Amino acid sequence: MAVSNLDMHALFVLGDLRAKLVKQFQSRFVYITEQNAEGIYIAEIDTEEALVVDDKPGLKLKVGDHFSASVLPSREGGKLDIKFREIKLTVYGLGDYAFVTTADGHGIVFKEGHSVVMVFAAHQQLQEGLTKTLKAVTAKAAKWRKGELVTFKASE
Repeated sequence: MAVSNLDMHALFVLGDLRAKLVKQFQSRFVYITEQNAEGIYIAEIDTEEALVVDDKPGLKLKVGDHFSASVLPSREGGKLDIKFREIKLTVYGLGDYAFVTTADGHGIVFKEGHSVVMVFAAHQQLQEGLTKTLKAVTAKAAKWRKGELVTFKASE
């Protein structure tokens, strides 16, 4: 029988990561990207129109019907479940995410397998060169060659 628990280290690391995600959604325009071998998908979320709910006691974040992140117990001690569209991403701790900063804003890049998801808080709405700009931000943490993810520089 599998035993699930949320140990203090996971609570601290993943709870802090969830809090940093909440800070991302304090910007007016947040961009979520999914990049894999097939290409890139980009969604813009205007936080003035999408309801952002920060459930601190439940360690959950929900942004309209677009995005959610929850710290949950697991056999490994804890996990952060991220849901965006059909994407379900699980972060178990250090090494699965990176913090990136550019002149346009700041983001968190999450890696799972051969794909990455980035939550990017822009200083202002990105109007021109959206794909190029967001690919460049992702490239600070994830390097692609011939459509394959070859390196990922985690922040912690």
